[in-house]
Amino acid sequence: MTQYEERVVVTGGGGFVGSHLCERLLREGFAVVCIDDFSTGSVCNVEPLDGHSGFQLLEADVSTGFDIRGAVDAVLHLASPASPVDYLRRPLETMRAGSTGTQHALDLACRKGARFLLASTSEVYGDPQVHPQPESYWGHVNPVGPRSVYDEAKRFSEALTVAHRDARGLDARIVRIFNTFGPHMRADDGRMIPNFIRQAIAGEPLTVAGDGSQTRSLCYVSDTVDGILRLLWAPGEQGPVNIGGIHEMTVLATAEMIRSLVGSSSSIEFVARPQDDPGLRRPDISRAERSLGWRPAVSIEAGIKRTIDWFLENSILLGS
Repeated sequence: MTQYEERVVVTGGGGFVGSHLCERLLREGFAVVCIDDFSTGSVCNVEPLDGHSGFQLLEADVSTGFDIRGAVDAVLHLASPASPVDYLRRPLETMRAGSTGTQHALDLACRKGARFLLASTSEVYGDPQVHPQPESYWGHVNPVGPRSVYDEAKRFSEALTVAHRDARGLDARIVRIFNTFGPHMRADDGRMIPNFIRQAIAGEPLTVAGDGSQTRSLCYVSDTVDGILRLLWAPGEQGPVNIGGIHEMTVLATAEMIRSLVGSSSSIEFVARPQDDPGLRRPDISRAERSLGWRPAVSIEAGIKRTIDWFLENSILLGS
């Protein structure tokens, strides 16, 4: 493939996962159009890409509509607040990103005859009653709880994507992303990994929700990006497909690992557990293994070390 033979639009490309996707696509020779309003993403995430001849940045809110001139081969829709701090602070914006934002991204793919990929989430499973979670599980979501603005927005996005596949013949794929971590996360985004890293480096208590026995299955961002792109180009596989870590850890064990890797003397402080916080989270990745040949390659410890180093190198935690 010659350079820039294909062109990919990434909505939410200034966010954590989106910016890594933009970097990877450029490295592989694709032209990339990054769309973001930077309400939760950061310009800093894509500033290093700005001088790249294949990179175009469009600052826009996907919920109000957008258009792209020229050919488009694929549309990856990631635009949405993704951390509890962000979507609880922006409930209406989150619902719009999942509804009208998804509609506008789907419309673009239909106009351009492009392949479409929706970045959905493990949160569609809610507080699961089936463990681990296979794609066939319908979930256990509180539709009127505080987290519903994100959970239900993503569930609606999935339904809307399938409707366009069925009614308009769109080549549309759905990935369900589990707890991803790595560089480009905001230190203040409220998620477990950046919270614990920030607190450990600052010597503050590591705040663990509840008794810390709830579990998560972490996946380093390069592995998540690899799974997304394998699904995007896979012949015949449309999903949903789970992409996530295979090693389940308690929140308390994760805090203790981070404290040890930082070399911190921080204490552990137990705080109130948020409403509808999932008690268990581990993907069944057999479909990804079978149809995509995908399995995480980066260990949790190695990924956390890289993430700690990135935060320190960028002075984000030190206020400079």
